[in-house]
Amino acid sequence: MNNNNSTWNVNIKNSGGYLILVAILVFLLSISFVASAPSAPIINYVTNTTYTSGIINRSIDAKGTITTVTLSSTQQDYKWKAYVGNVSGTLALADAGGKAIYDWSSGTVTGEVYISRYSNINWNNITCAVQSTIDAEQSNLSMASTIRDNINSTFNSSTHASFLVGTTNITSSSCRSIATYLNGVPQALGPTANFQEILLRDSGTGNLVYAGLINAGVTGYNNANKYDFQIIVGENESATIPTNYYFWVELG
Repeated sequence: MNNNNSTWNVNIKNSGGYLILVAILVFLLSISFVASAPSAPIINYVTNTTYTSGIINRSIDAKGTITTVTLSSTQQDYKWKAYVGNVSGTLALADAGGKAIYDWSSGTVTGEVYISRYSNINWNNITCAVQSTIDAEQSNLSMASTIRDNINSTFNSSTHASFLVGTTNITSSSCRSIATYLNGVPQALGPTANFQEILLRDSGTGNLVYAGLINAGVTGYNNANKYDFQIIVGENESATIPTNYYFWVELG
């Protein structure tokens, strides 16, 4: 099974009786819309890429010798996959037919992108992921609790900016978090880091949600493109079918 590092464009339209997000999800999901909650976006595939190792190398040494070598290798981690891309959208005060009386379409896009294996997230129950949530997700993805690249070991920091999920305030540095790389280089962790990713959960079900903070037009992991979000999510390395994920967007 190949690991997929995918580039996505996410287009959003907003409507409703309040300043809310409403969109159509074209990705195996139909969902009712909730005021002041993340909404399901239209998803357009752009590219898909994965790493392949170099040619096989060998050494031919003289008989009766002792050769000291150092070996270095980069291998693709099939316990994870990544989604990167851009977000567009409008905050609008609109009726049920999508006709706006006024909208706020200008300015820099802010907000969050949410990804989860579960489609039935109750956004009124959102809180920080706890250890039992992480343990359960690792078990569901067949990740051993002792490996260094499981969810628990990867999200080993709690340093992030504060943000709102609907009307729920996630306070600064209260949840497990990381910041993904810029041009292949780790960032210094902190509330001002770009592409912060935070682990959340639906407290009613305990289901895990990955939250990526939007940073509009920032040079991304490969220094060749600018993105609004970068998110890594867990994958079942031993499964024959890739794990399905659902997407939501909330504009700030």
